[in-house]
Amino acid sequence: MPIDTSSYYPEVPSPDGKTDDNFSLNKREGSLFGDDRKQSPEPSDQEPAADLSPEPTHSVPNKNNKNKDDDETPVERTITGASHILSWILVPLLMPVYGLMLAFGLSILDVAPMGMRVVFTLIVAGINVVVPMILIVLLKKMGIVDDLGLNGQKERLIPYVISIVGFLVTAWFMYSKGAPQWLSLFFAGGGIAAFVNLIINLKWKISAHAAGIAGVVALLIKIAKDGSPEPDIFFWLMLTIALAGLLGSARVWLGRHTVWQVLAGYAVGFCSVFFLTMIK
Repeated sequence: MPIDTSSYYPEVPSPDGKTDDNFSLNKREGSLFGDDRKQSPEPSDQEPAADLSPEPTHSVPNKNNKNKDDDETPVERTITGASHILSWILVPLLMPVYGLMLAFGLSILDVAPMGMRVVFTLIVAGINVVVPMILIVLLKKMGIVDDLGLNGQKERLIPYVISIVGFLVTAWFMYSKGAPQWLSLFFAGGGIAAFVNLIINLKWKISAHAAGIAGVVALLIKIAKDGSPEPDIFFWLMLTIALAGLLGSARVWLGRHTVWQVLAGYAVGFCSVFFLTMIK
């Protein structure tokens, strides 16, 4: 599809000092990105021949006016829909909740009664999901955030700060309740990852989705190593790694991130949690 550079560049005067369309960088036929259609013949002094062709009885659709959805094949539309669903299911706000649920089911914490699991999970969800969502909605109503998905680089600053506070509060809560050290450090590592992402985001858009799920992968590796794991820990580890790959691919497919931004997110999320949870 040709790129319309209209209004991007100032008009360039012709050699005689007058503005001439033939010297315009904004002219689609002679744009910097090449001519996308045949050049019209130079006008002559002769009268143009009368156009005796009949008027069309119906409008002909312009291919250049088709939107992206019209250009997608059914398979591409299916991939796009699945990518959106995966991005919302594995949204970074839910990673602390998923991490806690996996810790309860796959580590020494599986001896905890169901009532305790539910209460702790609800508290973590309230701190890391409900409160941030309410604040993000308020930010949108105030005009500070345009997209609830936080896909813009500049509108992620305050949500990152909210996430950092949520992670640190959760880490303190787990520590105060006598949770294993590695679980408290998992949440602290999430806070560190969010802080690193915040700093990087000032200059470059990094994938928070990739960082979040990579942190969960690091948690499962820690459980497999030192958390008295259940026998099916390796199944969940492989599944989480596969989901991490699919999620990163989905973010690239949707155009939210480049491959390098996704890879950087993986590195930040994994290293922040992995090396912190290794503290004895």
